[in-house]
Amino acid sequence: MVDATALRAAFARRLSAMYGTEVPAYNTLVEVAQEVNREVLARTGADAERLGSIGRVTAERHGAIRVGTPAELAQVARIFGAMGMYPVGYYDLREAASSSVPVVSTAFRPVDEAELAANPFRVFTSMLVTGDRRFFGADLERRLGEFLGARRLFPPRLLELADRAEAEGGLDDEAAEEFLTLATRAFELSAEPVSRGWYAELERVSAVAADIGGVASTHVNHLTPRVLDIDALYARMGERGITMIDAIQGPPRWDGPDLLLRQTSFRALAEPRMFREDDGRVVRDDLRVRFGEVEARGIAVTPAGRALYDALSAELDRVLAGQRVTAEERNAAGAELWSDRVPPTEAELVAGDLAYFTFHVLDARPGAVPPADLATLLADGWVGARPIVYEDFLPRSAAGIFQSNLTSDGAKDVTAAGADFGADALAGVLGRPLHDPYELYASIRAASLARVRDELGLAQELAPPAARQPG
Repeated sequence: MVDATALRAAFARRLSAMYGTEVPAYNTLVEVAQEVNREVLARTGADAERLGSIGRVTAERHGAIRVGTPAELAQVARIFGAMGMYPVGYYDLREAASSSVPVVSTAFRPVDEAELAANPFRVFTSMLVTGDRRFFGADLERRLGEFLGARRLFPPRLLELADRAEAEGGLDDEAAEEFLTLATRAFELSAEPVSRGWYAELERVSAVAADIGGVASTHVNHLTPRVLDIDALYARMGERGITMIDAIQGPPRWDGPDLLLRQTSFRALAEPRMFREDDGRVVRDDLRVRFGEVEARGIAVTPAGRALYDALSAELDRVLAGQRVTAEERNAAGAELWSDRVPPTEAELVAGDLAYFTFHVLDARPGAVPPADLATLLADGWVGARPIVYEDFLPRSAAGIFQSNLTSDGAKDVTAAGADFGADALAGVLGRPLHDPYELYASIRAASLARVRDELGLAQELAPPAARQPG
């Protein structure tokens, strides 16, 4: 029996090999990321593995795909469910992007602590909201619906195997091989000619809409390795002659603990595609829709920590409004804000309940009576804290990556009414629970506190510190 964990790891490897064949610059990105990771490990030792072993970091990937309809998204959920990947979080890029990005998204990933440690492969998955009148008029929505309704992204046999794997906890060797082959093939870039007129009509609305609804299949939009020093990688990719986007998205580079997620990418490449002209001729041209993203993951923050991050991001926008600044100048301004407002140590993050940590017994002290509160246990050296990796995404950063790789801003009618399509609607489409990332992190923390209580023989539950804003 090939279980869900093994299926997930094998699929991530196959997808990486396939994507490297389609986009050779991705191989360079992976090579540079691994080179930087080796250097960081040699320079900092155990600290480099504080947010995951080097084995995990080296194998870690996140992919991104885009689909057009609720039915397609529900099928994606079945395929990833076979690999122990479940929908986590809701992201509305319609609101996060200043350009035209008419999608809502979720991320399929493992949710169990042991499964994340074994292989944390995740896929950021976006779906068109065709009923949103800011982007699609009634006639275009109708024609887009007809086009999407007529295509088939995933063969019935793949879905059948996916359902069996999820129900039975895995597949036998022969069925697993068939499942992995079909799943990988489903995300390959199609050689089928693209209708020039139809693609161009959608592209005038949104390059993202054209990439989803202007073709007969889906494909991997990007595949993202993890790096331990994204600033070093950013500089080194430029030295290799690969053009990067203008900035690193997410928190600034600063002297305190890494929090949340920092992302960047090389610019979308001109890839050869076949086009069918209105007169029926098939010609060769190119499209720029796929890019090479890379990420540096930090510590998961609590709701209070996220509120602080959002407030600092908004404040930075206000401070720099109307100014023409370089990416480095923006980072410097952000770092100054963070240095003033964000606790500079992990211990202070724990004390303020601004980030998630697991807890473990350092010194049981047989015969001694342990204190009954977490703060004293930490302060007196009974218990230690380890940061929990941020496994999810930031809408603004995702939108920033998308925007930086668009050939145009598209068209967005801000006077029209937007379609109400929130987290509950997305969960209904998926036909399965949409996990709240904060609840997942909190449950991992709570399980560690329960283990500490049991190991120390405490009579009452241990509670994390009450949230408080710094300053």
